Amino acid sequence: MPRIISSARVASLVGDFDRSPAYAGLSDALRGLVADGRIAHDVRLPSERELTRALGVSRTTITRAYADLRDRGYADSLRGSGTFTRIPGGPGRTPDRVLTPRVDRTDGIDLIDLNCAAAASAPGLAAAYDSAIGELPAYLAGHGYYPVGLPELQRAIAATYDARGLPTDPDQIMVTPGALAATALVARATTGPADRVLVENPVYPNAAKALSLRSTRLVPATVDVDGWDLEGIDATIRQTSPRAAYLIPDFQNPTGNLMGDAQREECAALLARTHTLAIVDEAHQSLALEGQPMPRPLAAHVEAAGGEAITIGSASKTFWGGLRMGWIRAPKRRLDALTEARLTLDLGTPVLEQLVLTELLRAPDEMLGIHRERLRAQRDGLAKALRIHLPEWQFRLPAGGLSLWCELPRAAAVALAVEAESRGVAFAPGPAFSVEGGYDRFVRLPYTRDVPDLAEAVTRLAAAWASAPSATGRRTTDRVMVA
Repeated sequence: MPRIISSARVASLVGDFDRSPAYAGLSDALRGLVADGRIAHDVRLPSERELTRALGVSRTTITRAYADLRDRGYADSLRGSGTFTRIPGGPGRTPDRVLTPRVDRTDGIDLIDLNCAAAASAPGLAAAYDSAIGELPAYLAGHGYYPVGLPELQRAIAATYDARGLPTDPDQIMVTPGALAATALVARATTGPADRVLVENPVYPNAAKALSLRSTRLVPATVDVDGWDLEGIDATIRQTSPRAAYLIPDFQNPTGNLMGDAQREECAALLARTHTLAIVDEAHQSLALEGQPMPRPLAAHVEAAGGEAITIGSASKTFWGGLRMGWIRAPKRRLDALTEARLTLDLGTPVLEQLVLTELLRAPDEMLGIHRERLRAQRDGLAKALRIHLPEWQFRLPAGGLSLWCELPRAAAVALAVEAESRGVAFAPGPAFSVEGGYDRFVRLPYTRDVPDLAEAVTRLAAAWASAPSATGRRTTDRVMVA
């Protein structure tokens, strides 16, 4: 049966669209909704007569809007059936053969890939690209190199820190092609081969690799389901004297833990007291899913205690992974070293993407509100399915971020990963996040897919869990984890 969207729902989604002229404004609004996924591919739009009544416009306006959608490739009219939405080029994304290798199956079951904790784009991204393309010609007469970022983007990013209680000069901002590149750049500029860097354990594995590229030695500090063991971190710092500490205080990846202000103040004091540079990863900071106020930036506490902090931010988890934009906020005295290190790696990020991010940061609240609402529904859908089908698994519902960190009744995460993939589900087992082994009682399950996909994934996981012990000793498929 074809999917159908009602005229009332379309009227609610398009809202107060531009009516100068009305057909163009309606076409643009519908195109944006299809591009953002809020109206799916191959959905039958209301008839012209129904939409005329719902929007209070002329029949000619609807006719011309639908015709414009067809001309742009966002709709197709089938005689006797109606007008259906289309995504130019087709609805199926082209998978990266390294990130998501295809699994040859004879049973017709598609692979549900939960290895990557990254969501579809936030609504409104296509419109931001359109706006940025309109601004691009003003930059084409110049050389196009901005090693530390477009000044207007530096100002926009600095303003986000000001609003969060961390006064920031735009000159403290360096724009990078993603948060991982920022992490590698900070490591290159602030550490040497003989240095130690404290990292949380478990931790985002790509960040750990980036921090150790210069043969830096990583010192693990435990983050458990209850949060950060600050006494243990203090003891580890005193015993090992690390040059820096890499911390993810905002919905930590993979545990989802959020460090409160009191803990941040205590953590900042011990870092300042031991002259340990704080490298703070805020990639998930904007993904608070309960509408709750967020703690002050950890860097604000560190600076108040007389210490130093370098903060890493990202647009990828906030808006879309394909928008390869990140940034560094650093003390001014660190900028020369960061710039020198930067120029040995690349000469800046693409101007168009910088303009897109500048546009997104001008008014992010409406877009992020819809994005968070979608993630919250997906989180709750995954949690519900787990409670029904795998009630013996334990997890704490995170107040933000992108994934659940689930504890199994027995140490069988790797075996489960093998068995689950044979049943059409891929995920990252706990040992993938460990600096020094262990965590085979844990799995990370992102809630970044639609609820029906998540429900189906859990059904398959439950079947895999029932027979996972038989897979002991088998090796998991090698996969690249990017998020």
